Amino acid sequence: MTTLAGGAPQGGGPAPRGAGGGGDASTQLAPGVEYRDFDIPTPRGTAHAHVLDVNLRDPRVRLGLLHPGAVGARQAVSTMADQSGAVGGVNGDFFNITETQHPGVEATGAPVGPAIASGRALKAAVPNGQRFGPALPPGTTTEDVLGVGIDRRARLDRMALDGRIHTRSGRLPLRGLNQYALAEGSIGAFTSAWGETSRVRATCGTDTDRGAPCSTDTYEVTVRHGRVVGRADTPGRGPIAEGTTVLVGREAGAQELRKLSAGEPVRVRHRLVAAASRVPYSFALGGYPLLRDGAPLPGLDDRVAAVRTSAGISADGRRLYLVALDGAPEFRAGLTIAEVAASLRALGAADGFSLDGGGSSTLAAREPGAPAVSVRNHPSGGAERPVPNGIAVFSRA
Repeated sequence: MTTLAGGAPQGGGPAPRGAGGGGDASTQLAPGVEYRDFDIPTPRGTAHAHVLDVNLRDPRVRLGLLHPGAVGARQAVSTMADQSGAVGGVNGDFFNITETQHPGVEATGAPVGPAIASGRALKAAVPNGQRFGPALPPGTTTEDVLGVGIDRRARLDRMALDGRIHTRSGRLPLRGLNQYALAEGSIGAFTSAWGETSRVRATCGTDTDRGAPCSTDTYEVTVRHGRVVGRADTPGRGPIAEGTTVLVGREAGAQELRKLSAGEPVRVRHRLVAAASRVPYSFALGGYPLLRDGAPLPGLDDRVAAVRTSAGISADGRRLYLVALDGAPEFRAGLTIAEVAASLRALGAADGFSLDGGGSSTLAAREPGAPAVSVRNHPSGGAERPVPNGIAVFSRA
């Protein structure tokens, strides 16, 4: 293999040296959790990587979902890590960051893909055409996830929503759960996990065009303790109480919801179904795969370089590498997705997963004895960007 300066494999492998004279020496943050940083020479200049090396073989270590308590909300990674007691973490999924194409519609801040926290399904994936972020590699979808099962093994998988609405006249398919975008002609459910954010965005765009106009045929039904207690022509906003589900429909879905009358019994059932693993997941979040069984996915972009966040998984699923690039001006050339895959493989990963990048890329970690985490990389926007979720690393002494 051709090597670049510093001994790095061409395509973005890590060079064995650190910026600022730090070398590639690691720091033990807590049992089973190490931090290190190093340079990655590229044809465009030097990128700099910050890594949390997590040993899931250690029973004192576990991973979880960083999130601000509501799907439609955002917080800084460092804030979420401190509030949860994590020793470290990185930012997670791509998200609904702006609504410039839909004036007057509130950007929800909600993530693109599925999310599971503490074994509980928080949300399902938006249609492929409604996602934010770079183009997906061939063969991947918004349903792709990185997660950890109750067997304490990390893995890549795909999660689809299995949902039904039971009414007096029969069953209706449920095709959304706490999503900022619903498929055309469908019905989606919003629960207390969604938060206070407006639900209007769920009826905007189409399955193939995120910027298409909002639907003019919408309807909303509120179900509380199994009975219809409210109806409205347009989706609303505000907190949703426990025991309450708000059903939002567009086009054909809206027409079906209009048939429901006040007081009518309605049962809503939903779950996320994993395609590959029969082991239940304790946590999962969205992004997209870029490395499988030690081989980069075909068609990975090798032209556009950026500051990025990624995660690598060892072949046995017992070790996780959380990587955030530095956004300081001297390192902002970043890496292409193909180079990210090569870097994860050089670290020892068999599978790799891309998370949100650019101004979102953040890695926070707590030094032994410190009262709070500190952000180890320089966010490219100059300060932490609030994000909807991330990967938390926990370790007990």
